[in-house]
Amino acid sequence: MRETTAINIDMKGRTPPAFIAVEGPIGVGKTTLAKKLAASFNYNTLLEDAQDNPFLERFYRNHKQAALATQLFFLFQRAQKIQDMRQADIFEPVRVSDFLIEKDPLFARINLEQDEFQLYEKVYQQLTIDAPRPDLVIYLQASTDVLLSRIDNRGVPFEQAIKRDYLERLNEVYSEFFLYYDGAPLLIVNASEIDLVDGETDYSHLVDYLLDIRSGRHYFNPTFFG
Repeated sequence: MRETTAINIDMKGRTPPAFIAVEGPIGVGKTTLAKKLAASFNYNTLLEDAQDNPFLERFYRNHKQAALATQLFFLFQRAQKIQDMRQADIFEPVRVSDFLIEKDPLFARINLEQDEFQLYEKVYQQLTIDAPRPDLVIYLQASTDVLLSRIDNRGVPFEQAIKRDYLERLNEVYSEFFLYYDGAPLLIVNASEIDLVDGETDYSHLVDYLLDIRSGRHYFNPTFFG
């Protein structure tokens, strides 16, 4: 994986949000953006490390067979990372995360059978997840065609088994979730038209835009800055 280097951003005296959470469906670029923001702001990252889930490859090959184990692993992993963050050095509070714990049930709802989902809900409710409130949530949106193309381009073998209908369902539940989300200031980004890997201009415009956000719901479409 390529190293993420900081892009020179003119802050104009502005202070970045202290805790940023980046969200969106698989392939949309949330981890890439989280790492670039961390490099630009000299922040720590809080990443979900999907590659550490031993059930994920089996899940993409056979959803029903491995869905519950995959979901519970991610739930425990995310909860542990939040706990570790709470116990970390108090002098290093600023972070960028590539997940929002409140969205965890989205995947459970579309992947689990009814009895499995009921079990998942019981586990979720029993966990003590003292998640800090983000100062900004960035939701990256992209069409199913764009997601499929990016998943294909990054070439992770077991991800090639991901089906179009699964990504379409993910996009639907993400859109529904963020339609009503009011837990933090929200920036919705049209990621279909933004190059977060090599597009320094797109990225600079995005950072310049988010530095002024302190409350409410906002939309960023990079085509307006072309």
